[in-house]
Amino acid sequence: MIKMTRVDHRLLHGQVAFTWIKAVGADCILIANDDVAKDELRMAVLKMAKPQGTKLVMKSVEDSIKALTSGVTDKYNLFIITESIEDVWRLCRAVPAIREVNIGGVKVEEGKRQISKAVFVSDEECAQIRDLVDDGIHVFVQMTPSDESDEAMKLIG
Repeated sequence: MIKMTRVDHRLLHGQVAFTWIKAVGADCILIANDDVAKDELRMAVLKMAKPQGTKLVMKSVEDSIKALTSGVTDKYNLFIITESIEDVWRLCRAVPAIREVNIGGVKVEEGKRQISKAVFVSDEECAQIRDLVDDGIHVFVQMTPSDESDEAMKLIG
């Protein structure tokens, strides 16, 4: 069961590892990112940030789609993390079970505009958010469980 799907360029860190995991009752974290899946050093660092008693799986986006659609992940209370809006867009297009996306942090880069304290988006990412919302997926921006959430569409205009 998918408990939460989150975009956070930092992937697994204290805020995710402790507050969100506890708040949603997840027992397994799936990091869906092509770069992480082929980087042994990044995987080792992320494993150190994992909360005790929580399973951590790191796969490419394509392998994550295969796992999520095959039913192999159904036994877990799953917390999915992607590094980018593009990654979550790819996941959502292929995995109908994802009905909600939390955008927690997208780093500042050339050509992006700020829509919240920790979220910077390009025109292409705005189009991907619109696609998700048009597909009936609830997309919201919220850094921590105790913060107010904002509808992504309201923020991107």
